[in-house]
Amino acid sequence: MAGKLAKLLAELKEKEALECVRKALEQNADPAALLAEAREGLAVVGQKYSRAEYFIPDLIFSGEIMKAVVRLLEPRLKQSRQEKKAGKVVIGTVAGDIHDIGKGLVVFMLEVNGYEVTDLGIDVPVEKFVEAAKQTGSKVVGLSGFLTLAFDAMKATVQAIRSAGLPEVKIMVGGGQIDEQVRAFTGAEAYGKDAMEAVRLAKNWIGG
Repeated sequence: MAGKLAKLLAELKEKEALECVRKALEQNADPAALLAEAREGLAVVGQKYSRAEYFIPDLIFSGEIMKAVVRLLEPRLKQSRQEKKAGKVVIGTVAGDIHDIGKGLVVFMLEVNGYEVTDLGIDVPVEKFVEAAKQTGSKVVGLSGFLTLAFDAMKATVQAIRSAGLPEVKIMVGGGQIDEQVRAFTGAEAYGKDAMEAVRLAKNWIGG
């Protein structure tokens, strides 16, 4: 059954993918291996989204299929104790900005890819990002912002995290008007043009 689940998820065939998981579990397949294969399928969806073959509704639907797969696997994963979170990420919309839709999609995609996400919400003050990074031990912080006034807040947040003695923390920025020039202004390591790019950056930085 190797590869079948990944293919079904990549093709957004929800019913068939879930049936594939059920049958595999009946045959005592390794739940951790099934989870890894499902994530391979999700990665293909991300590639198709990047090539504009899939769109945001497809991306969200693939995440819903992934959640359903995880629900089926969860009892077995707990039994086998092989389930492991990919890593921790802190994310929030910076001070002065209340846009939430794009950030919500990034949080959703990070979570279905196995990351433990601390979502600080909107209009988040600089100190809250620093505190959350320290408390959670997260090695990745995501700063979201849509308005141009968010750029200064992003820069101040990056500087605060750097000044807090957290050199291992990688910072990504994202939002409607973010580009490489804005990324350079803020001092962040990278910017993510969409939710799948945020997942790719997290994987590059902390694995998963």
